[in-house]
Amino acid sequence: MSSTERDVRPRRTFAVISHPDAGKSTLTEALALHAQVLTEAGAVHGKAGRRGTVSDWMEMERARGISITSAALQFEYDGHVVNLVDTPGHSDFSEDTYRVLSAVDSAVMLVDAAKGLEPQTLKLFKVCTLRGIPVITVINKWDRPGLEPLELMDLIEQQIGLRPTPLTWPVGVAGDFRGVLDRQSGDFLAYTRTAGGATRAPERRMSAEEAAADPVATAEGAWEQAVEEDALLSADGADHDQDDFLAGRSTPVLFASALSNFGVARLLEELVGLAPAPGPTATVDGATREVDDDFSALVFKVQSGMDAAHRDRLAYARVCSGTFERGMVVTHARTGRPFATKYAQAVFGRERSSVDLALPGDIVGLVNASALRVGDTIHTGTPVEFPPIATFAPEHFVSASVSDTGRAKQFRRGIEQLDQEGVVQVLRSEARGDASPVLAAVGPMQFEVVQARLASEFGAVVRLEPLPYSLARAVAPDVAQELSGMPGVEVLGRSDGVLLALFSDKWRLATVQRQRPNLELAELPAGGA
Repeated sequence: MSSTERDVRPRRTFAVISHPDAGKSTLTEALALHAQVLTEAGAVHGKAGRRGTVSDWMEMERARGISITSAALQFEYDGHVVNLVDTPGHSDFSEDTYRVLSAVDSAVMLVDAAKGLEPQTLKLFKVCTLRGIPVITVINKWDRPGLEPLELMDLIEQQIGLRPTPLTWPVGVAGDFRGVLDRQSGDFLAYTRTAGGATRAPERRMSAEEAAADPVATAEGAWEQAVEEDALLSADGADHDQDDFLAGRSTPVLFASALSNFGVARLLEELVGLAPAPGPTATVDGATREVDDDFSALVFKVQSGMDAAHRDRLAYARVCSGTFERGMVVTHARTGRPFATKYAQAVFGRERSSVDLALPGDIVGLVNASALRVGDTIHTGTPVEFPPIATFAPEHFVSASVSDTGRAKQFRRGIEQLDQEGVVQVLRSEARGDASPVLAAVGPMQFEVVQARLASEFGAVVRLEPLPYSLARAVAPDVAQELSGMPGVEVLGRSDGVLLALFSDKWRLATVQRQRPNLELAELPAGGA
């Protein structure tokens, strides 16, 4: 589409979030499959010849079968432009997930039918509630044995505080997924399995009368039980209310099997029908930037190493207001300097294509934007700056050094790049020097990513030595000086200028606070909060 054409397609921008192994990447693939932007899903049954999903593009992700970095996919469905962001589920990479939540309008929360509400699921639900992000809940893996559906509804209401309002209800117990009762029409949607779940699962819609006579639906009283439970839900007031959903008081619920592609088409329909369109964005001064105001965007992710042939760097920016046109010169709010957007791309996993125009809700990849950092604002016209994205309190610390001193230059360049991406926090001090910076992380798996990427992208094999610290506090320069030299405490500087005092444990911190009660030791946002 040229910049002279008016793009009137509505936008839907959402994240897929969950506890590890609940099926996020598989669902992402299935959604793209049902939107007809893929011909075959990558999550195919059987280990032999198994392909990775399109959103898991890093070698480490493919080798381990887990998502360790977020991935953006844009596609069209039913006249809408859908911006979908798959996120890591493992708590070690929770910072990446929370960055994504600053750039979306809604979220799809996957709940494992057998495991219910797991710890990371609970944390992410609470984060969405605090940020006012409406959540659609998908009970996944209904093709496997699991909990009773009414029990799952009770867990959501009791542990999350959101009113579950199922849009579909399973016909057949967990492990015997025959289809769903559409609670809005009363119809039965029967699913047919496909080989390995690699292609779209055919659906057949029957009226309630037809379902009551269908041998598959009625076997073992499955349809009758679903109808009875549907009546119980309605009597209990568990019917969808759009205002309650948008206000964060309720969560629509769908039952599905992402691996078998059951219920995925219905999720796409509800996303374009129920999920909110882009709205005003709060600014750092307490005002709002309306979607029709001058162009503005928030950088929520920086990623390098996606294309081994070009070694370029991509800054992911969510358009908050106005219209983006490739080649326009924008202002970098943090520095006040102009920034040219000559190379702008739409992203589909690791695949990219040039984009000429983007509207609020769209995610644009800005190539080789070396000046941009996570949390930065870019804009035209009236100046604006969006609130920064919080950096979490690290709990794990290592000293890093390059094994081959002849690769010291590559080591320093790689460490700086990974710091700018937010893969880890890099801490330095005069005493340690640049040759052995301290890496700080929310979870230890982040260090494995650092080692793997430094070796593969920069040819720098590194040694990591664990340090005896477990928590950090932000301190002012005068406090840092007073803490200097105290046993069990070390003060280092972060690249954003923040000074962090590292403590061996909570007891050492308590001792320091007791001995020096006037010292101001500021807590950092916790990774699980």
